[in-house]
Order: sequence, then C-alpha cells, then structure tokens
Amino acid sequence: MALGLLIALPVHPESYETSDYATHWYYEVDKQSTWQGDLTARLQAIESVFEGELGVYVQNLASGEAYSWRADDPWYLASLIKIPVAAQVLAERQAGTLTLDERLTLAQSDFVDGAGPTNWHDPGTPISIRYLMEQMITVSDNTASDMLIDRVGLEAVNQRARTMIAASGGNPDDIGPISKLVGVRQGVYGELHPDARALGGMDFIALRQHPVSQRGQALARALGVNADTFTQPDYDHAFDAYEATGENVGTLRAYGDLLASLRPVQQGRAMEDLDAEQRQALLEIMQRTSSGKQRLKAGLGSGISFAHKTGTQQRRSCDAGIAERGNADSATQGPWVIVSCTRGPVAVSAHERALTSVGEALRYSGALGKP
Repeated sequence: MALGLLIALPVHPESYETSDYATHWYYEVDKQSTWQGDLTARLQAIESVFEGELGVYVQNLASGEAYSWRADDPWYLASLIKIPVAAQVLAERQAGTLTLDERLTLAQSDFVDGAGPTNWHDPGTPISIRYLMEQMITVSDNTASDMLIDRVGLEAVNQRARTMIAASGGNPDDIGPISKLVGVRQGVYGELHPDARALGGMDFIALRQHPVSQRGQALARALGVNADTFTQPDYDHAFDAYEATGENVGTLRAYGDLLASLRPVQQGRAMEDLDAEQRQALLEIMQRTSSGKQRLKAGLGSGISFAHKTGTQQRRSCDAGIAERGNADSATQGPWVIVSCTRGPVAVSAHERALTSVGEALRYSGALGKP
C-alpha cells in the first residue's frame, strides 16, 4: 500500500527553545484516507474466495492520492498494451502522417487468433484505420492490433508507452517491451520448442482449435518433432516462462501513469504530440469497450462512467481505465485511474467475478468518493 508522508523540518533546529524543538521536530502526517483500510479488508476477502492473486492500483487524479495492492509487482498486461498502440496512431494522425480513413490491405499473414471481426474479412480486403482501431479497443481484436502496429512501427509504439508514463512522472522502465500479438504466440510456443518461433498467425489459429491440454501434442505434430524434446512440460509452464522474459509485463502503477497521461488534471504534463483532441478521441473509443462487461465496470455501478480496456490470457485477466462521476462537485472527486489484474484460476469466469468484486470494493469503500 502506498504511504504518503508530509514531513515538516526546522531549518535550524538548534535555534529553537526546548519546547519549540519538541513541537516542531519531524511531524509525520499519514495522508491516507480512511477508505484505504476498508479497501484493503475487502480485497483480502475477495482474494480468499478467488484462490488466486489480485493486483489493484487506483489514483485520484485530482488529489494525487493513490492506493496500491501488489501494484508494484510485475503483471502480465495482455491486451492492455493496445492503448499505446492507439495513442501512437492518433499521434501520427495529429502529425499528418496518416488519416483514420486510410485503408490497410488485409493479408493472409496478418491473421492472428483471438476475438474480433477483422478475421471475418477475406485476404486482400482494404480496411480503414478507423475501423481497425475501434475493433482493437472495443473488442480487443488481435489482427487489427498487429496491422496497426505494422503501420506505425513497433519501436514507435514502445516509445509512445514510455513517453506516456514519463508524462505522468512515472518510471518508463517499469513496463517491459511491447510485442506484436503474433509475437506473443511465437514467444509462448517457442518456450516449448524453439522452432515454434518461425510459425505464423494461421499456424496459431490452427493450434487454438485444440484444448489447452492437447496443444503440446498438436504443436509437436505441426513441427514434426517429438514432444519429449520440449523444454517445458506443458502450455501453462511455457506461458510462465514467456512471462518471465518481461515482454508485455509491467507494474500496475506504471500502467496507471500511462493512462493518467490521457486525462491530465493537476499532475504531469500533456504530451505536445498527443493533444486534447486526440486524447479525447481515444477515451471516447474506450468508453465504447464491450469486452469484459462483467469485470470492473459491472462492480462500479451505473453512477460511474469507465473508459477502459480489458486483457485476457492464460490464467490471467486485466481491466484498466479512467473512471469519472457524472455528478462530481469537488476537485477531490476524481477522475480516477483504476488498474486491476488477476492470475491463478483456469476459468475466465472466476477472474471476471473477482474483477467485478474489485469494482464493488472500490465503490463501497469510498475510494471513488461517497458511495
């Protein structure tokens, strides 16, 4: 949990009389609001039922007060990394190097497994950047994501993430390198056998047709090797090993700083190459997110709007965004950055129940103002 300390120090302590010295020496004021202890108790209760681990970071962007529950641990961020992809697209729109009406031609090599309607199109179809960005954020379309990354460049996306974190005063080194979504598949399966790093999107779509427990054998057949040569015992261990490389991994606090750059209030500085119009455009798309309806948003309730992005991977789920009250009437009532990730159980439904409960805990603890 983050602690805020305000310390008053005398400039020349030897000049004070004894009574003044005792009065002024090292005042320590705990700036944590009472809701923080209540939220901690609620998260402990959720975690005991979830039988996995929770990570939560929340910061009031008006007051600066922050709360951390394992927020400084490394977490696999999954599709949360698509926010800096969108931000880079909009920065290039502002610079005039692309327009949202520009069309990218879908190639068969672009296809990546996962949700989203881009895979429903035939190879050779020209698709607008506007459409691709909408699908990437609102339904977490992986093929759309990789097409946009190819358009703006992976190096530029990684630099955008670092710039966003730094703009809010965070440490850019607290988020590892972002990869393409097909690169995630190559990385995970590559932990089973190095030859898998040469596979393409269509190969991974075929592998996904098999249950997780059978993907090892399916990979062995696809590569023409014996599963006994695998360097990990199964897909779960392969994913753990891939996560340990640091790709698409970061602290929730750093990701919170990244989000905060989209809604600068009293802290940080706005990015000159991502102006208010572009930031608002991205937040409006995030408001339309339809994936993860049973995550944080379900727990926050109807009185709080939530512009957010979700992420899901093997035994891991995330939800993160910017929450605002429609009836906020003071500088201390938000907006708030909220980032939460879970890991552990196999069933996605268990993660979603936990994230819904986190949303409820934030609401009823008073973390987001008076319930």
